[in-house]
Amino acid sequence: MQRTNFSSGAPWENKVGYSRAVRMGNVVEVSGTVAADGDKVMGEGNAYAQTKYILARIEAALVAAGASLHDVVRTRMFVTDISKWEEIGRAHGEFFQSIKPVTTMVEVSRLIDKRFLVEIEATAIVS
Repeated sequence: MQRTNFSSGAPWENKVGYSRAVRMGNVVEVSGTVAADGDKVMGEGNAYAQTKYILARIEAALVAAGASLHDVVRTRMFVTDISKWEEIGRAHGEFFQSIKPVTTMVEVSRLIDKRFLVEIEATAIVS
């Protein structure tokens, strides 16, 4: 089975040794994604805006790997304040309302930068 790695061009991918997405056969795994554009935090202080930005980045990674949101079977959401679950969930629903992948949302003590409120990863199976 052929493995294809997809990079977003972020400098820390090489430093840490990971890819934005990896496709093996018909499975695409998208790495944990935060609301970052280079060194800039997008939607700072706004969990809903960060979630929307993240899911758009995940969608772009899926497309680059030959998949789409409709192929997503699982998302995992790591949040720093579980009391924001409704706004995070609302943004997730805007992308996945008709698709309905399985999902997990858990609160973590912090992410790699305290300005990040949400980190999401996804698994897609291309049919």
